[in-house]
Amino acid sequence: MPDLGKYAAEVLSSYGISLALILGLVALSIFRARRVRESLAEIEARSRKNG
Repeated sequence: MPDLGKYAAEVLSSYGISLALILGLVALSIFRARRVRESLAEIEARSRKNG
């Protein structure tokens, strides 16, 4: 690991916060994709019943 000097705490906390935000966005994306997939399957099922 490179020597970060006197700003090590700030740099490492910035990395941590950035990583947490990215992981949060990925989790929200996956959650949203599941909801949309279920909704689309429901709409397609209704569409098939109606002809």
